[in-house]
Amino acid sequence: MNSTEQSGLIFDWAAIGPRRVQWPDHVMIDDETLRDGLQSPSVSDPSLETKVTLLHLMEGLGIETADVGLPGAGPRQREAVTTLCREIDRERMRIRPNCAARTMMVDIQPIAEIVQTTGVPIEACLFIGSSPIRQYAEEWSLEDILRHTREAIRFAVREGLEVMYVTEDTVRSSPDHLKILFEAAIEAGAKRLCLCDTCGAAIPDGVFNLVSWVRSLVKQLGANIGIDWHGHRDRGLDMGNTLAAIEAGASRVHGTALGIGERVGNTPIEQLLVNLKLLGMRDDNLSRLPEYVGVVSETTGVPVPVNTPVVGRDAFRTATGVHAAAVIKAHKKGDDWLADRVYSGVPATWLGRKQEIEIGPMSGNSNVVYYLNSHGFPGTAEVVQAVMQAAKHSSQVLTLAEVGEIVRGMSPVRSVARRSTKKQWEVEQRIKSQ
Repeated sequence: MNSTEQSGLIFDWAAIGPRRVQWPDHVMIDDETLRDGLQSPSVSDPSLETKVTLLHLMEGLGIETADVGLPGAGPRQREAVTTLCREIDRERMRIRPNCAARTMMVDIQPIAEIVQTTGVPIEACLFIGSSPIRQYAEEWSLEDILRHTREAIRFAVREGLEVMYVTEDTVRSSPDHLKILFEAAIEAGAKRLCLCDTCGAAIPDGVFNLVSWVRSLVKQLGANIGIDWHGHRDRGLDMGNTLAAIEAGASRVHGTALGIGERVGNTPIEQLLVNLKLLGMRDDNLSRLPEYVGVVSETTGVPVPVNTPVVGRDAFRTATGVHAAAVIKAHKKGDDWLADRVYSGVPATWLGRKQEIEIGPMSGNSNVVYYLNSHGFPGTAEVVQAVMQAAKHSSQVLTLAEVGEIVRGMSPVRSVARRSTKKQWEVEQRIKSQ
């Protein structure tokens, strides 16, 4: 731990008071980008080559498991799953594949055949709706769901597959029905239970109560069963719900890059990774996280809003005078740790980024001086004044090209520019290329 951090500069209210969470030492992550993520009605299905690239990026981020597709959906999906499993085997990757399937033999059989073809074990994630509203819409009886559950899990186990039993819309299902279904699933051979907020309808208290109840049930049954949490973000409560699930005992949580998925999507993987590291439940190298999100964004056609937490353009960027002044003072102290946290809840350096200071209508002199020095421009009083005046009359931050134009437009500066250093020359080239 950094000595500056030890000195108590950051007070943690989560460490005192009536509500104090005891987080587990580690929580696994299941990446659903290549399955649930691609169910979004607005995404493009990436090429197979891109999926292989994403698999390697997941591996580099320390993600334990990935849903590599739904092979029962057709030849394209089956080819992708087969290729990804072969890549895992060929490269001796640590990441383990799983595949979604309805509780139907026609979905399970392709998974078993891919395992036989590649020799790579695949976890079968067998899903079926369990809530009363879903039963009513589908005209299913509990007996129908129970029969499908038993038959599907037993068939998958006979085929040598490890099974995770997934109840869709778990958060709106009754405990009486869930008890019957979970007991049957465990008896049939399921090794994990996945609790789903399929419609993004839950709040953290409900998630905590549900996961706690399931954990208690599993304990009563004396079974060694893992608990997964799969949350959607229709109400914007995805991250809070995921943390509530972990607090209650979920050992693996799901997410997708940029939160892509059905409707408004799932819990964003990039936010999961950062928050779990901040809370001490993981210690992954996140330097390639922006690359991972960038590849997903480019190949699926989903843009990254500038204000997206962790990976957005503005995540570590400020043009506000007070904020910038604090960051600059930290740099002057020679304390990089301080500069990366004085106005940021997430350390930019974890992601291979840095705190950026821009010049805009809310900037102060310190912004301008720092910016000019950082980009190799002369920081004379006249230049600072001219840039500041332009910023105050602008409706947005000044671009590098605009600042360069102001500097070049000042005649006393031209002679300085002609004697520019190599760094200043490089800045000029960047301006011209814009």
